[in-house]
Amino acid sequence: MTGSRTPNTELAAVIAEAGITYFALAREIRAIAAEAGETLSTGPSAIAYWVAGGKPAGQTRSYVAEALSRRIKRKVTVSEIGLGCAGTREAREAMGADPLATATDLGRSVMLRRREFLDTAFAAAAVGLPLTYDHEAVAATLKAAKTRGCIGTEEVATVRQLTEVFRGADDRLGGGHGLTTVTAYLTDTVVPMLEGRFPSDAVRRDAFGAAAQLACLIGWKHHDLGREGVAQQYYLVGYQLACESDPRGHGAWMMRALTHQALDLGHPGSCVELAEEALRRAAGRVDRQTEALLLVTCARAYGSSREGGKAARALLAAEDALSDTGDAVASYAAGSGPVTATVASHTGKTLTAMKDYPAAERHYRTALAGRAPGTYQRVHGLTMVNLGSSVAAQHRHEEAVGLWNRAIDFMEGVVSDRNRQQIKAIRATAAGYRRRGVSGAASLEQRAAALLRGRA
Repeated sequence: MTGSRTPNTELAAVIAEAGITYFALAREIRAIAAEAGETLSTGPSAIAYWVAGGKPAGQTRSYVAEALSRRIKRKVTVSEIGLGCAGTREAREAMGADPLATATDLGRSVMLRRREFLDTAFAAAAVGLPLTYDHEAVAATLKAAKTRGCIGTEEVATVRQLTEVFRGADDRLGGGHGLTTVTAYLTDTVVPMLEGRFPSDAVRRDAFGAAAQLACLIGWKHHDLGREGVAQQYYLVGYQLACESDPRGHGAWMMRALTHQALDLGHPGSCVELAEEALRRAAGRVDRQTEALLLVTCARAYGSSREGGKAARALLAAEDALSDTGDAVASYAAGSGPVTATVASHTGKTLTAMKDYPAAERHYRTALAGRAPGTYQRVHGLTMVNLGSSVAAQHRHEEAVGLWNRAIDFMEGVVSDRNRQQIKAIRATAAGYRRRGVSGAASLEQRAAALLRGRA
C-alpha cells in the first residue's frame, strides 16, 4: 500500500538539484535504456511512484542515476538517490549494477568511515556470484555512458604506476597504510576516467584492467584489516571491471581472489566450482605461470573440501606449469609477487589442510627463500608463522618458538589485522608452551603481549 512506503527524499532532492520535470526525466531514462539496448515505457507517473517510496525494477535504477548524472554534470549513484546501496546491501544487487557507480558508493563509504558499512559481514552466498554474472548486459550500459573527454595511454600508464607505488607501500607497511588515499584515487580520479571516450577498444580494455587491479588492491587492504565484507565487495567490483578488460584471463584472476578470501575465512562452499571455472576460462589464454597460480588455487579448494586426490593432481599440474617460463607473467598476476614463492606458499597451505605437515614445511621454506625479506614484509612474516605451525605440528616445539620469534621481527610496524590475529595465536600457544617448560616460550609470550599492547 502507498501509505506504508517511506518517501524517497534523496531522489526528490537530486531531481530538484537537476531542475528537471518528471516528464523530461522519464524521457531521458527511456533514451538511456535504448542506448543500452532495452526498451522502457517509463512515464512521469513512474517517477512520482519512486519519489513516493517505490523501487524501479531491473537496471532501471542505473538509468535513473545516469540521467541525473548527465543533467547535473557530476556522478550521481543509485545510493545517493535512495534506490539501493551497493556498499551495504546484498552483493547480489551490486553485481547487477553499474560497477562505476558501485565503486563510487564504496569509496564514499570508506572515506566517510561509515561504521555500518565498514562492519559489513562477509557473505558466503556471494562467493559464486561471478558464475552467473551477465557481463554483456553491464558492458552495454557502460559503453552507452560517455560523459567525459578523451582518455589516452598516458593516463592509463599513470594509473598503473601509482598502483604499484601503493602496492609496494602495502607490502611493507600493511593494509592500514594509505587506505584512504588509494580509495580516493580510485573514486575521484580513476572512476571518472573510465567514463570518458577512448581512442580505441584496446586503450579502453587497458584502462578497465588498470582500474580492476587498483580495486583488487583496495579489496586486499580491507582483507588485511579484517574488513571482510568490504573486501569482498571490492573484489566483486574488481571482477566486473576486469571483465571489461579481459573476461577470460583477468576475470579468472579476480575469481581467484574471491576464492582465496573464502578459503582463508573457512568458507569452502562454492570455492571448488569457482576455482575450476577460473581455470577453464583462462586455460590457453594466459601464460603458463599465471596458469600455475590458478591451478594451485584449485588445489587449495580441493584440499579444503577433502578431495585429496584432486588436490594432489592439481599441485603436480601447477609444478609442471611453473617450469614453463617462456612468456611474461600477466601484469595482474605479477602483482602477487614472485610466482614460484606464491605457488609454494599456497601449496604449503593446501598440504596443511591435508595434514601433510612435513611436505607443507618444505614448501613454506621454498616460499621464504623465493622472496627478498626487504620487499614482501607482511607476507614474509605470515609465511614464517605458517612454517612455525607446520614445525610445531611435528612436535619440534623449540624450533617453532624460534620461527615465531623471527615472524614477529617482520610484523613490527605493519598495520595489519591478519598480523594481529597471528600474534594473538602465537601468544596463546607460547603460554601453553611456557606451562610445559618449553625453552624460549616465556620470552616469546612476553614479546607477543607487548606487541599487542602497542597496537591496542
